[in-house]
Amino acid sequence: MKRIFTSIIGLAAVTAIQAATITLTVNDVRKQTITGFGAACCDGAMCPYGTDTQPVKLLYGPTSKIGLNIMRMEISPNFVGDIVVPEWGNWDSPYDWKGSLPSAKIVKQRGGIVFGTPWSPPGDYKTNGTAQGGNSDDQGNKRGELREDSYEKFFPWINTFLAYMKKNGVNVDAVSVQNEPDWWVSYSGCLYTPQQQVNLVSKYANMLDRETYPGVRLISAEPLGYDPSYSNALMNNEEARNQIDIVAGHIYGHEPLGNMKKASVLTEKYGKELWMTEHSSTDNIERLPNWHEQLLFAEELNECMLAGCTGYVYWYMRAHWSFVGTGETKYGTGNKKNQLLPRAYVMSHFAKHVTGATRLTTSRDMTTGKEASYEYSAYIKGDSLIVMAIDTTRFALDLKLKLPFNVKSGTHLLSTGNETDNLCQESAITIDEPSKEITVPMPARSLNTYIFTIDRTPDAIDNVTLANSNDVKTYYDLTGRRLAKSKGLCIEKSANGSSRKVMFER
Repeated sequence: MKRIFTSIIGLAAVTAIQAATITLTVNDVRKQTITGFGAACCDGAMCPYGTDTQPVKLLYGPTSKIGLNIMRMEISPNFVGDIVVPEWGNWDSPYDWKGSLPSAKIVKQRGGIVFGTPWSPPGDYKTNGTAQGGNSDDQGNKRGELREDSYEKFFPWINTFLAYMKKNGVNVDAVSVQNEPDWWVSYSGCLYTPQQQVNLVSKYANMLDRETYPGVRLISAEPLGYDPSYSNALMNNEEARNQIDIVAGHIYGHEPLGNMKKASVLTEKYGKELWMTEHSSTDNIERLPNWHEQLLFAEELNECMLAGCTGYVYWYMRAHWSFVGTGETKYGTGNKKNQLLPRAYVMSHFAKHVTGATRLTTSRDMTTGKEASYEYSAYIKGDSLIVMAIDTTRFALDLKLKLPFNVKSGTHLLSTGNETDNLCQESAITIDEPSKEITVPMPARSLNTYIFTIDRTPDAIDNVTLANSNDVKTYYDLTGRRLAKSKGLCIEKSANGSSRKVMFER
């Protein structure tokens, strides 16, 4: 990701290429299929927790303006009696799990995915006797870890969360092992070394009740900086690897093409999904983000895709630096409560159009994390060929696209500024006759999504080329969403580089 040029030399260099055309070649080499995009429904900026569902109503579902489809929630270790919220009344769990229910129900009703993450197991399972991490004087600076004699209690406790949510109308799609196992905190937290996680998962994850809750998937612990030592240890242990469905982490302090890209090597080898499950770009600022900062967020999304990410989940869904406004005027007049913010529209470029798509390689894929003024990625979804392009400079360029298929029509979605009128402008791309070479405008300081209709027969999914393929077959529904198990009519991707439509009995 890159900041605006400030030096005379930098401006001169950009001016020199101002009138040029950049060429981008899109290859028919298929990488990961994208499961989706989302945010967290947690306490804090989401207050009043458990009663205000307006953020999810604005953000989730295929008919919403934004198109999110993944929601993260906390599996709290705290007992209801420890929290003074009398208006919640009496209900059938000793833990404070009620807050996420109203939003989770809406997300599920709209076809989305919900998953839970424990910030800590219950305190009586831990070495410090509390759900808190222990990193403070009043907690005695005792490092909170899961006691070995409580390993066998962990997944049964997770099962009680699944049971509670199901009883109250929500079938949870996935659960994580731990939020940030490498971060010693004063709030709810639990520390694990990579080997401790392997011991827990390899020996006890079979206690996750997948029969009672069919389809529930297990997500790895989510390290703060996507430390690959955590996921690599899991992937290198066969028993642990067989229990994990999704490898996850956060990218605080580490750009996506660093640690996350390193973690993707073994996850791709063993056919696991790779999710980024928390980050808040430009967090803790005292104003609304400017447009350049929004473009940096777009670059973060783009670089996660280039790193092999299949699911991207932002932090709070409502905050002045997020997707839905809080109403606090001190951050700016544009921060209107429960109204969409510009960052939501930036997210919509990916959420509405890349979800369910399979990434294609391009001639300008970034593989080292080196800063660039322009970033790109490309995708295929059915008969749609999608190209993302980001220009962080103040100079407009033309983008010459060399595509792997003839395209017969196209649409340009353009975002150029924080004002509502400049977000997600839509215009037709005129194509006189089917062609593999199309030149499109790339305005200054812009986020662009070019969506083309491929001129080909519906069964052209045959003869797919898979990069870095392995012996694991994977299955997708006809919209491109990856399936936990094969069922019905679906697309099978195999190690020999072929894809085919197959039918399984339900």
